[in-house]
Amino acid sequence: MMARMGSEMQFESEESGIFRHIHTYVLRAGRMTDAQKRAYEVHAARWCLPFRQSALNFAGIFGDLHPVVVEVGFGMGQATAEIAAQDPDRNYIGIEVHRPGVGRLLAEIERRSLSNVRIIEYDALPVLESMLPDNSVAAFHVFFPDPWPKKRHHKRRLMRRPRTGLFARKLAPGGLLFMATDWQPYAEEACAELSATPQLVNEYDGFAPRPAWRPETAFERKGKAAGRRIFDLVFRKVCPESGGEGARGQ
Repeated sequence: MMARMGSEMQFESEESGIFRHIHTYVLRAGRMTDAQKRAYEVHAARWCLPFRQSALNFAGIFGDLHPVVVEVGFGMGQATAEIAAQDPDRNYIGIEVHRPGVGRLLAEIERRSLSNVRIIEYDALPVLESMLPDNSVAAFHVFFPDPWPKKRHHKRRLMRRPRTGLFARKLAPGGLLFMATDWQPYAEEACAELSATPQLVNEYDGFAPRPAWRPETAFERKGKAAGRRIFDLVFRKVCPESGGEGARGQ
């Protein structure tokens, strides 16, 4: 998505859950348009959830018991709004630090009359750690996160252990993690890191076919224009007693 992001924190160890500061995204400077500013000023109080150090009550937020999907780094939000509009029986929480993107998604929420979308304007990993209950998320969408192509920056990649363990902990049993990237080395590393994460099982033998429901993003178009292949990954959370089999699907 537009603002390739993860979080500015990283676990020191999976067991301790202690954070240390390592930037895993670059906050792209971007001027808000007048429409984005207006949408932010008028609608943020209604659709944005403030960061807090306690778990969310999904039923209280959305007023129903529908499954909750969390998108990490929704960029400008067009794909998020389209997915949510086509899937009214699921609720969506988008996490983003790029304020122009937040303003754009707020405008889309109002334009499309979407009641199943909420936004958290904060760093992703603290949100996952503090605000999402364990075993609660039906699916994670991580579309085109920052690939950090230079070797010295690989430690900043979002889809690396032990960060992947946090995603696994928050997924409900049977929940799915979807990732897409146009950077082949990152795709290969993410596949290996997710495969080595306890309770996560690859739904496919390697990379997944492109999900038909995933709209094309600006980063995807840019990658294609540069001649890069798009890689999709789909991993499912399994309980130890259930083994590695699971039905494929959204």
